[in-house]
Amino acid sequence: MRNLARFKIHCIAAALLAALPLSAFAQHGVLAVAASGINPEYTLPVYAAAATSQPDAASFPGSPTPRLPTGVPGEDREVSWRKLPLNILHDQKDLWLFPLQLGRGRHLLPALFITGGTAAFLATDPQVMPHFRKTTDFHNFNRVFSGTSTNVAMAAVPAVFYAAGLLRKDSYAQSTALFAGEAVVDSTILMVVTKAITRRARPTERPIAGPYNDTFFHTNSSALGTGSSFPSGHSLTAFSIATVFARRYRDHRWVPYVAYAAATAIAFSRVTTGAHFPADVFLGASLGYVIARYDVLRGQ
Repeated sequence: MRNLARFKIHCIAAALLAALPLSAFAQHGVLAVAASGINPEYTLPVYAAAATSQPDAASFPGSPTPRLPTGVPGEDREVSWRKLPLNILHDQKDLWLFPLQLGRGRHLLPALFITGGTAAFLATDPQVMPHFRKTTDFHNFNRVFSGTSTNVAMAAVPAVFYAAGLLRKDSYAQSTALFAGEAVVDSTILMVVTKAITRRARPTERPIAGPYNDTFFHTNSSALGTGSSFPSGHSLTAFSIATVFARRYRDHRWVPYVAYAAATAIAFSRVTTGAHFPADVFLGASLGYVIARYDVLRGQ
Protein backbone atom coordinates (compact mmCIF):
# COMPACT_ATOMS: atom_id res chain seq x y z
CA MET A 1 0.00 0.00 0.00
CA ARG A 2 2.82 2.39 0.75
CA ASN A 3 4.37 1.80 -2.67
CA LEU A 4 0.99 2.39 -4.32
CA ALA A 5 0.64 5.68 -2.47
CA ARG A 6 4.10 6.72 -3.59
CA PHE A 7 3.23 5.83 -7.18
CA LYS A 8 0.12 8.03 -7.01
CA ILE A 9 2.17 10.88 -5.59
CA HIS A 10 4.68 10.61 -8.44
CA CYS A 11 1.90 10.67 -11.04
CA ILE A 12 0.31 13.73 -9.43
CA ALA A 13 3.67 15.48 -9.35
CA ALA A 14 4.20 14.68 -13.03
CA ALA A 15 0.81 16.16 -13.88
CA LEU A 16 1.71 19.35 -12.06
CA LEU A 17 4.70 19.71 -14.36
CA ALA A 18 2.48 19.94 -17.42
CA ALA A 19 2.99 22.63 -19.98
CA LEU A 20 2.65 26.22 -18.94
CA PRO A 21 -0.50 27.90 -20.22
CA LEU A 22 -0.14 30.58 -22.83
CA SER A 23 -1.77 33.98 -22.47
CA ALA A 24 -2.48 36.85 -24.81
CA PHE A 25 -3.66 40.39 -24.41
CA ALA A 26 -5.16 43.09 -26.61
CA GLN A 27 -5.00 46.83 -26.25
CA HIS A 28 -7.47 49.45 -27.36
CA GLY A 29 -7.83 53.15 -26.71
CA VAL A 30 -10.39 55.90 -26.96
CA LEU A 31 -9.41 59.35 -28.23
CA ALA A 32 -11.40 62.30 -26.88
CA VAL A 33 -10.90 65.85 -28.16
CA ALA A 34 -12.20 68.87 -26.27
CA ALA A 35 -12.25 72.27 -27.90
CA SER A 36 -13.63 75.63 -26.85
CA GLY A 37 -15.13 78.36 -28.95
CA ILE A 38 -16.58 75.94 -31.49
CA ASN A 39 -20.12 76.40 -32.66
CA PRO A 40 -22.16 73.78 -30.79
CA GLU A 41 -24.38 73.40 -33.84
CA TYR A 42 -21.40 72.32 -35.94
CA THR A 43 -20.82 68.64 -36.52
CA LEU A 44 -17.89 67.00 -38.21
CA PRO A 45 -18.62 65.71 -41.70
CA VAL A 46 -18.80 61.96 -42.13
CA TYR A 47 -16.59 60.57 -44.86
CA ALA A 48 -16.87 57.17 -46.44
CA ALA A 49 -14.42 54.71 -44.94
CA ALA A 50 -11.53 53.83 -47.17
CA ALA A 51 -11.56 50.28 -48.41
CA THR A 52 -9.02 48.28 -46.48
CA SER A 53 -9.75 44.86 -47.83
CA GLN A 54 -7.30 43.25 -50.18
CA PRO A 55 -8.14 43.01 -53.89
CA ASP A 56 -10.30 40.09 -54.80
CA ALA A 57 -8.52 37.17 -56.37
CA ALA A 58 -10.75 37.55 -59.43
CA SER A 59 -9.02 40.88 -60.19
CA PHE A 60 -5.87 38.98 -61.00
CA PRO A 61 -6.63 36.05 -63.28
CA GLY A 62 -4.55 33.01 -62.58
CA SER A 63 -3.50 34.11 -59.09
CA PRO A 64 -4.16 31.68 -56.21
CA THR A 65 -6.64 32.62 -53.54
CA PRO A 66 -4.74 33.50 -50.36
CA ARG A 67 -5.36 31.11 -47.48
CA LEU A 68 -5.90 32.90 -44.20
CA PRO A 69 -4.41 31.36 -41.06
CA THR A 70 -6.96 29.42 -39.05
CA GLY A 71 -5.22 29.48 -35.68
CA VAL A 72 -5.26 25.68 -35.58
CA PRO A 73 -1.72 24.24 -35.24
CA GLY A 74 -0.72 22.53 -38.46
CA GLU A 75 -3.89 23.57 -40.28
CA ASP A 76 -1.93 25.59 -42.83
CA ARG A 77 0.01 22.47 -43.87
CA GLU A 78 -1.23 19.59 -45.96
CA VAL A 79 -0.42 16.18 -44.56
CA SER A 80 -1.13 12.78 -46.07
CA TRP A 81 0.69 9.52 -46.64
CA ARG A 82 1.73 10.80 -50.06
CA LYS A 83 3.03 14.14 -48.78
CA LEU A 84 4.65 12.75 -45.63
CA PRO A 85 8.10 11.99 -47.14
CA LEU A 86 8.44 15.50 -48.60
CA ASN A 87 7.25 17.03 -45.33
CA ILE A 88 9.91 15.09 -43.42
CA LEU A 89 12.62 16.21 -45.86
CA HIS A 90 11.51 19.81 -45.39
CA ASP A 91 11.59 19.36 -41.63
CA GLN A 92 15.10 17.96 -41.75
CA LYS A 93 16.27 20.91 -43.82
CA ASP A 94 14.97 23.30 -41.16
CA LEU A 95 16.53 21.23 -38.36
CA TRP A 96 20.04 21.01 -39.74
CA LEU A 97 20.09 24.62 -40.98
CA PHE A 98 18.96 25.92 -37.60
CA PRO A 99 22.51 27.09 -36.66
CA LEU A 100 22.22 29.62 -39.49
CA GLN A 101 19.18 31.09 -37.75
CA LEU A 102 21.20 31.43 -34.55
CA GLY A 103 23.95 33.16 -36.51
CA ARG A 104 21.40 35.77 -37.56
CA GLY A 105 20.45 36.39 -33.95
CA ARG A 106 17.15 34.50 -34.03
CA HIS A 107 15.80 32.12 -31.38
CA LEU A 108 18.67 32.91 -29.03
CA LEU A 109 16.62 32.82 -25.82
CA PRO A 110 15.14 29.30 -26.23
CA ALA A 111 18.49 28.01 -27.50
CA LEU A 112 20.25 29.41 -24.43
CA PHE A 113 17.58 27.91 -22.17
CA ILE A 114 18.00 24.41 -23.61
CA THR A 115 21.80 24.47 -23.73
CA GLY A 116 22.05 26.08 -20.28
CA GLY A 117 19.61 23.59 -18.76
CA THR A 118 21.42 20.66 -20.33
CA ALA A 119 24.77 21.95 -19.06
CA ALA A 120 23.36 22.33 -15.54
CA PHE A 121 22.06 18.76 -15.54
CA LEU A 122 25.34 17.46 -16.94
CA ALA A 123 27.19 19.09 -14.05
CA THR A 124 24.94 17.43 -11.47
CA ASP A 125 24.52 14.00 -13.13
CA PRO A 126 27.42 12.35 -11.24
CA GLN A 127 25.94 13.42 -7.89
CA VAL A 128 22.27 12.71 -8.65
CA MET A 129 22.50 9.39 -10.44
CA PRO A 130 23.76 7.24 -7.49
CA HIS A 131 20.55 8.06 -5.57
CA PHE A 132 18.32 6.67 -8.33
CA ARG A 133 20.53 3.60 -8.77
CA LYS A 134 20.41 2.72 -5.06
CA THR A 135 16.82 3.50 -4.08
CA THR A 136 13.95 1.01 -4.27
CA ASP A 137 11.23 3.65 -3.94
CA PHE A 138 10.38 3.48 -7.64
CA HIS A 139 10.13 -0.30 -8.00
CA ASN A 140 6.40 -0.38 -8.80
CA PHE A 141 6.65 2.78 -10.88
CA ASN A 142 9.42 1.24 -12.98
CA ARG A 143 7.41 -1.94 -13.46
CA VAL A 144 4.51 0.04 -14.96
CA PHE A 145 6.71 2.40 -17.00
CA SER A 146 9.23 -0.13 -18.27
CA GLY A 147 11.05 0.47 -21.53
CA THR A 148 8.97 -2.10 -23.39
CA SER A 149 5.58 -0.94 -22.11
CA THR A 150 6.29 2.72 -22.84
CA ASN A 151 7.49 1.89 -26.37
CA VAL A 152 4.28 -0.03 -27.03
CA ALA A 153 2.16 2.79 -25.63
CA MET A 154 3.90 5.48 -27.70
CA ALA A 155 3.48 3.45 -30.88
CA ALA A 156 -0.14 2.58 -30.11
CA VAL A 157 -1.46 6.08 -29.43
CA PRO A 158 -1.02 7.54 -32.96
CA ALA A 159 -1.94 4.21 -34.59
CA VAL A 160 -5.17 3.81 -32.62
CA PHE A 161 -6.03 7.46 -33.14
CA TYR A 162 -5.56 7.14 -36.90
CA ALA A 163 -7.68 3.98 -37.04
CA ALA A 164 -10.44 5.68 -35.04
CA GLY A 165 -10.28 8.65 -37.41
CA LEU A 166 -10.77 6.32 -40.37
CA LEU A 167 -13.76 4.62 -38.78
CA ARG A 168 -15.37 7.93 -37.84
CA LYS A 169 -14.35 9.60 -41.12
CA ASP A 170 -12.62 12.27 -39.03
CA SER A 171 -9.96 13.84 -41.23
CA TYR A 172 -8.71 16.07 -38.41
CA ALA A 173 -7.95 13.04 -36.21
CA GLN A 174 -6.18 11.33 -39.12
CA SER A 175 -4.06 14.43 -39.75
CA THR A 176 -3.17 14.65 -36.07
CA ALA A 177 -1.96 11.05 -36.06
CA LEU A 178 0.11 11.67 -39.20
CA PHE A 179 1.62 14.82 -37.67
CA ALA A 180 2.56 12.75 -34.61
CA GLY A 181 4.21 10.15 -36.84
CA GLU A 182 6.06 12.89 -38.70
CA ALA A 183 7.32 14.30 -35.39
CA VAL A 184 8.53 10.86 -34.31
CA VAL A 185 10.46 10.32 -37.56
CA ASP A 186 12.04 13.77 -37.34
CA SER A 187 13.01 13.20 -33.71
CA THR A 188 14.41 9.73 -34.41
CA ILE A 189 16.70 10.97 -37.18
CA LEU A 190 18.12 13.68 -34.95
CA MET A 191 18.43 11.25 -32.05
CA VAL A 192 20.37 8.63 -34.02
CA VAL A 193 22.85 11.20 -35.35
CA THR A 194 23.36 12.76 -31.92
CA LYS A 195 23.83 9.39 -30.22
CA ALA A 196 26.37 8.33 -32.86
CA ILE A 197 28.40 11.47 -32.18
CA THR A 198 28.21 11.63 -28.38
CA ARG A 199 28.34 7.88 -27.58
CA ARG A 200 27.61 8.50 -23.90
CA ALA A 201 27.65 5.46 -21.61
CA ARG A 202 24.37 4.60 -19.91
CA PRO A 203 24.21 4.65 -16.09
CA THR A 204 23.68 0.87 -16.11
CA GLU A 205 27.10 0.50 -17.75
CA ARG A 206 28.70 1.80 -14.58
CA PRO A 207 28.74 0.31 -11.05
CA ILE A 208 25.81 1.36 -8.86
CA ALA A 209 28.05 3.56 -6.71
CA GLY A 210 29.68 5.14 -9.76
CA PRO A 211 31.73 6.92 -10.85
CA TYR A 212 29.40 8.60 -13.35
CA ASN A 213 31.75 11.23 -14.72
CA ASP A 214 33.63 11.00 -18.01
CA THR A 215 30.78 9.14 -19.69
CA PHE A 216 30.91 10.61 -23.19
CA PHE A 217 32.57 8.58 -25.99
CA HIS A 218 32.77 5.59 -23.62
CA THR A 219 29.71 3.53 -24.44
CA ASN A 220 29.99 -0.19 -25.02
CA SER A 221 27.12 -0.16 -27.52
CA SER A 222 27.31 -0.42 -31.29
CA ALA A 223 29.68 1.66 -33.40
CA LEU A 224 26.78 3.91 -34.44
CA GLY A 225 25.94 4.60 -30.81
CA THR A 226 22.34 3.44 -31.13
CA GLY A 227 22.45 2.20 -27.54
CA SER A 228 24.15 5.28 -26.12
CA SER A 229 22.52 7.50 -23.54
CA PHE A 230 22.54 11.08 -24.88
CA PRO A 231 19.81 12.14 -25.53
CA SER A 232 16.94 9.99 -24.23
CA GLY A 233 15.01 8.56 -27.18
CA HIS A 234 11.97 7.76 -25.02
CA SER A 235 11.79 11.35 -23.76
CA LEU A 236 12.22 12.77 -27.25
CA THR A 237 9.50 10.58 -28.72
CA ALA A 238 7.09 11.01 -25.82
CA PHE A 239 7.23 14.80 -25.86
CA SER A 240 7.03 15.05 -29.65
CA ILE A 241 3.81 12.99 -29.64
CA ALA A 242 2.41 14.77 -26.59
CA THR A 243 3.05 18.20 -28.09
CA VAL A 244 1.22 17.39 -31.32
CA PHE A 245 -1.89 16.19 -29.46
CA ALA A 246 -1.71 18.97 -26.86
CA ARG A 247 -1.48 21.68 -29.52
CA ARG A 248 -4.00 20.21 -31.95
CA TYR A 249 -6.60 19.55 -29.22
CA ARG A 250 -5.84 22.47 -26.93
CA ASP A 251 -9.51 23.52 -27.02
CA HIS A 252 -10.12 20.48 -24.79
CA ARG A 253 -8.44 21.85 -21.69
CA TRP A 254 -7.70 18.43 -20.20
CA VAL A 255 -5.81 17.11 -23.25
CA PRO A 256 -2.57 19.11 -22.74
CA TYR A 257 -2.45 18.12 -19.07
CA VAL A 258 -2.93 14.43 -19.78
CA ALA A 259 -0.52 14.45 -22.73
CA TYR A 260 2.30 16.24 -20.95
CA ALA A 261 1.75 14.34 -17.68
CA ALA A 262 2.10 11.02 -19.54
CA ALA A 263 5.20 12.28 -21.39
CA THR A 264 6.72 13.50 -18.11
CA ALA A 265 6.09 10.14 -16.43
CA ILE A 266 7.75 8.31 -19.35
CA ALA A 267 10.73 10.68 -19.30
CA PHE A 268 11.12 10.39 -15.52
CA SER A 269 11.04 6.61 -15.72
CA ARG A 270 14.20 6.66 -17.87
CA VAL A 271 16.08 8.06 -14.87
CA THR A 272 14.51 5.82 -12.23
CA THR A 273 15.23 2.68 -14.27
CA GLY A 274 18.87 3.74 -14.71
CA ALA A 275 18.60 3.85 -18.49
CA HIS A 276 19.47 7.55 -18.75
CA PHE A 277 20.95 10.47 -16.87
CA PRO A 278 18.76 13.50 -16.03
CA ALA A 279 20.61 15.55 -18.67
CA ASP A 280 19.68 12.99 -21.34
CA VAL A 281 16.02 13.25 -20.35
CA PHE A 282 15.98 17.05 -20.21
CA LEU A 283 17.53 17.43 -23.66
CA GLY A 284 15.31 14.74 -25.17
CA ALA A 285 12.13 16.29 -23.78
CA SER A 286 13.16 19.78 -24.90
CA LEU A 287 14.03 18.68 -28.43
CA GLY A 288 10.82 16.66 -28.75
CA TYR A 289 8.73 19.67 -27.77
CA VAL A 290 10.59 22.08 -30.05
CA ILE A 291 10.56 19.77 -33.09
CA ALA A 292 6.85 19.05 -32.81
CA ARG A 293 5.69 22.57 -32.12
CA TYR A 294 7.98 24.71 -34.27
CA ASP A 295 8.96 22.34 -37.07
CA VAL A 296 6.11 19.89 -37.63
CA LEU A 297 3.37 22.34 -36.61
CA ARG A 298 5.24 25.30 -38.01
CA GLY A 299 3.49 28.53 -38.90
CA GLN A 300 1.64 28.74 -35.60
